[in-house]
Amino acid sequence: MAQVTVWFDGDCPLCRREIALMRRLDRRGAIAFVDVANGEGTCPIDRIQLLARFHAREDGRMVSGAEAFAAMWRAIPVLAPFGELARNRWLLGLLERLYVAFLEVRPGLQGWLRRREATGQ
Repeated sequence: MAQVTVWFDGDCPLCRREIALMRRLDRRGAIAFVDVANGEGTCPIDRIQLLARFHAREDGRMVSGAEAFAAMWRAIPVLAPFGELARNRWLLGLLERLYVAFLEVRPGLQGWLRRREATGQ
């Protein structure tokens, strides 16, 4: 049974790659992956909000951004130490600032990856 649920944008080439890696690492099946873009499962909050930021549910609590990544990492043994380190509020604050900065460049990266996929590279 999954311990963590993550909601992701399956239309995003970056997200698809990240989730594919996490699925390979999640050998215990501790994470339930829900593709919000393709209408899988149910959305616990507004679908637009789910697509705007990465969300997860850990121990019944909804989290987003860097905290959601840390929750996902904690569910995967090889990444669990990084997830545990992210429980430190200062480190989590830094990771969140980096995540917000990433969200600014995400559209450009998505476009670049979509063009690469379209040309078969």
